[in-house]
Parts: sequence; C-alpha cells; structure tokens
Amino acid sequence: MRYQFDDFEFDSIDLILLRAGTALAIRHNEAKLLALLLANTHRVLSKEEILDQVWQDKVVSEQAVFQNISHLRALFGNDAIKTFAKRGYQWQRQVTGVNAAPITRPLITSDTVHAPITVTPVDTDVSARHRVSNWLGVSLISLLVLLAFVFVLQRDEAQSESFSITYLPFEGSEPEQWQLQDTTQLNFTSLTTLSAANFRTSQELVYPEVAVQHPVILTASVRQVDALWYLTFWLKGPAGQWQGVLHGATSQAVQQKLYQHLSQPVVASLLQHAHSPDLKLAMLTQAHQRTPEDLILLGALVNAYLDVHELEKAMAMAEKLAVLAKAQTNTQQEGRALAYQGEILLRKNLVDLSLIRLDMALQALEVSQDLRAQSDVWHSRSWLYHLQRDYGQVKASLLHSAQLARQTQDIARELDALTYLSIMASKNQQDDDKYHYLRLAEEKMRDYELPVYHFAKVPFHYAIFADKPADKEPHYRRVLEYTALTPNHWVAQSSRKSLVRYYLREARFEEAESLITSVRQDNAENAYLSVMYAAAVQTQAELLPLALRAFELAQLSGERRIGLDVALLLCQMPVESGVNSDFYAQYISEHATSDWRMQNEAQLLALNLMAAGR
Repeated sequence: MRYQFDDFEFDSIDLILLRAGTALAIRHNEAKLLALLLANTHRVLSKEEILDQVWQDKVVSEQAVFQNISHLRALFGNDAIKTFAKRGYQWQRQVTGVNAAPITRPLITSDTVHAPITVTPVDTDVSARHRVSNWLGVSLISLLVLLAFVFVLQRDEAQSESFSITYLPFEGSEPEQWQLQDTTQLNFTSLTTLSAANFRTSQELVYPEVAVQHPVILTASVRQVDALWYLTFWLKGPAGQWQGVLHGATSQAVQQKLYQHLSQPVVASLLQHAHSPDLKLAMLTQAHQRTPEDLILLGALVNAYLDVHELEKAMAMAEKLAVLAKAQTNTQQEGRALAYQGEILLRKNLVDLSLIRLDMALQALEVSQDLRAQSDVWHSRSWLYHLQRDYGQVKASLLHSAQLARQTQDIARELDALTYLSIMASKNQQDDDKYHYLRLAEEKMRDYELPVYHFAKVPFHYAIFADKPADKEPHYRRVLEYTALTPNHWVAQSSRKSLVRYYLREARFEEAESLITSVRQDNAENAYLSVMYAAAVQTQAELLPLALRAFELAQLSGERRIGLDVALLLCQMPVESGVNSDFYAQYISEHATSDWRMQNEAQLLALNLMAAGR
C-alpha cells in the first residue's frame, strides 16, 4: 500500500519515503513504525502492540518506541503523532491510500542514512537484479550480526566461567560450615581478615581499598528456623550491588542453590558493568525467561520495572512472584512479593490496599523470622500512617523497625529508622522528637564506632530543619567536611548541589566553582553541577555540550530527575542552537512525575508543556 499525506508519499511494502518525488532518509524500524501508524489511523496503538509488531521477537525496552516516535516527529512535525497518556500513540494527519505500482530504489541497509536521491522508473531486469542484490546484502548483514551475537555469547560465557567472588565469613554460623567451593563457572576466595558486619558499615571506605584485588565481595547472614536453613546474601561489585534470599533443608542444599543462582551471566554482568535502566530491564527479562523458577531474578525484575516507573508491569511481576513463592512454600519470597505489592499500591496512592498487603507481608515474613525484611515493612508502614496523619502510629512503626534491625544487628537499618523518624517528627511539627531521635542516632553512631561519613547525616538533617538558605549553609558545609573521603556519598552529593544552587543565587560564583571543581568523578550528579554553573555564568555555546553530557549520563545511570531538569533546560535553548526541543519536550511528557511538574510549574507553563503527570 502507498500512502499520501501533505507532500509525502510512503510505500509501506518496500518502506520507501518520498517527498516531492525525492527519497528521504528513514531507518528500517522507523519505516515499519510509520507503516503501522498509517495503517491504523482510526485508533490508538499501545506501546506493547508497537513493540510486538515492529520489533517482534526482539527484546527491547519501551524507550525504543519513544526514540523512534521522536525521530518520526522530527520528520513530519510534532503534531503528526499524538501521545495519549498511559494508552499509546495515534497518527493525526489526513492520509490517502493509493493502489499503484511500488516504488523501487537501490539497496539500503536497515541502518543506512543517505542523502536524498531522485527515484526514476527501472525495467524488470534491473528490478530483479536489485532484488538479488537486496537478498545478498541482507544475507551478508544477517551473517555478520549472527557472528557478532555468537562472539558476545562466547564472551559472556567466558566471563561467567571466570567469575571470581571473594566471600567474607558468613554471619550466624561456624566458618567451616560455609566454606564455598569452586565450580566450573565460579571461582571463590575466602577473605577472613574482614568481617561482614564491618564491611557493610564501612563499605564506602573499605570497598575502594580492597576492590583492586577483590572486585566482587560476597557477604551473607545465616539462620536456622524449624529445621530449615535460611541465607540472606549481598554482593558488591564495581558497577552495583545484588542481593537475595535462599532456604533449604540442609546447609549443603542452600549452597547448591547459591551456586546455581550466581552462575547466571546476568548477575556477573550487572555487578561488573554499568547498564542503563532500560538495558538492565531487558537483560533481567531475558534471564527470567530462561530460568523462570529463580525467584531472586523475578524479584530483581520487579525492582527494574519500579526503576523505570512501570507500575502495572511491576505489579504483574510481583503477583507472579507471590504465586510461585506460595507454590514453593517459600514464605521469605512470598513476604517480599507482598511487600512489593504494598509499595506499588502506595505509589498509586491506594493507601488502604497498600496497608493490607503490608500486613500480609508481615505474616509471611514472621514464619521465616526474616527480621530485616520485617524491619523494612514496618518502615514502609510509617509513611502510610503519615498520609493518614497519625503520628503516633508513624512513631511506633519506625521504633519497631529500629528494634527489629537491632535484633539482627543491622546497624544501617536501625540508624535509618531513627533518622527517618526525626524527619517524620519534623513533618508533623513534633519539635521535641525531631531533635531527640536525631541525637539518639548520633549517640548510636558513636557507640558503634562508625566511620565519620555516617555522622554527616546529622548536620544534613539540621540543614533540612533550618528555614532560611543562609542558615542551612553551615550545616551543608559540615556535611562536606565529614564526607571528604567519600565525596560521592548521597548526603555529600545532595549537600553540594544545595550549596551550589545557593551560591549561584547569591552570585557567589567563585565558591560555587570551587565546589564543582573539588569533585572529579564523571557521573550524572557532578555533570549536572557543571550545567547549573554554566547556565548562570557562561554562554549558551559553552552550556550546550555540558547539558547534553549530563543528559546522557542521567539516562545511563537512571537518574530520572536529573534527566528531566536538563531536558527542561534544553527545551529553553534558542532555535539557532540546533537543539531538538521536540525530543526533550516529549521526554518530559513521557517521564515527568506530578511532584516534579509542580516544582517546575512556571517554566512548564511558559513552554506550554504543563500536562497531567504520572
């Protein structure tokens, strides 16, 4: 079928796009998507249907749909394709179908972007030769893709065969009972000079020191309940962290399950290599399809959907996890599945339903005496009670969360519950409690003899409590003193950003620049500081490459809020800068949350971008 709209003509069979008789550059998937839109102008096409029709059996994320839609809008105008929130996309221009001879053209590959060419009629023999040429070209490309895929598979298999893990003595057991043995895919090294508890509470300082020789560290906690062994484990690698829970009738059975799980290539890849949230989601989806009985992978898939704000799919996976866990009589995973459901319902503002799920999660977790997970559930309950304006229950929930964490000697969880209670007290105008529980947390830090960066949370909270920006400044400065050796700790990054914003607003440019140049690591947070400074004191020509780099890093790291802030800035760049403002406007439309929209309402209104958020 050939379609005509405006001065364009499109052949949906051969995927050729013409404008006034001249062929335009269009990639293969963009052309397939255009064909789908033009054949269905009467209805809205969901992202799922587009993925199924255009990419078929290939595993790609929904970001691919968004990018190709953006490219088509760049060709035909932003109003050619309309976005229907949470539904999909629909073609908007008037289209006429034409039954005529197909357009022919020389061979182009699926990724070719070429200069416009004039299309002229060709005879049958030439067409046949072109078809043969097409077939040979496609075959050659397919062969090259196949060889590349085999190479990647071989590389991943080689990596999995040599996946080296250093493990610390397991907590709650005799060391000789949990000596891990090498397998064909795993190489274990025991490190007895460092305790698991000390590593977890000093990770920001200790890991960089040991990572050169021991890049992947495994810590674990073991307990025995009603003749069953339960194992909770954590892995720290150069690119991230991984955790899971296992159980079995004997310690040997649990170890075998651990070997089986850690042998999956996706675990090594996510620990050793940085991946964008969309790629991580695709990798976990494939891993789950290969081993659907691995409940740890399924739980990670739930988290991956939450990271990209796909709540409906996250709920579907969480419900699947609950069903499989119940069938396996795995109360640990069942409790976690119900806790996931409670969190998802909370994000959808379904408070009563969320509370029901969290109560069910506690009942399941009590069977396996999983105190850490119970502590997390009580922590989540506190926010539900805050929404119900019941500070008494907020306080009781967080104190119980701290108590459970203390029972399992989880210092980080205990302190998190106490400092969060300080914040909740402040939100509920309970001044005595907000200072009391912050001081209590500080006392415990001293009792536990924690590294100095933990103490940075204390002045960070005092900065939150202060009313005026000038009163916050000395507290943020104290945070940076405490985190001098750990500049990328989250409290350091947040404090540095607040100070830079304050100094720029007060025209204290030298102090702002000094803070920015004091950090060296190339990450989204630090790149955004340079963008803030450039926007205040430099030219737009200097600002643009910094903003594009910050946006790129934000996409790779999943820092959605930074991505939105930079996209909003890029939308305000002048036309002559060459910025594709439609792309960034669509990014905001797709990803902006309601709270971000409220904070940036004036700018969004000025750009005519104020619409319902998620």
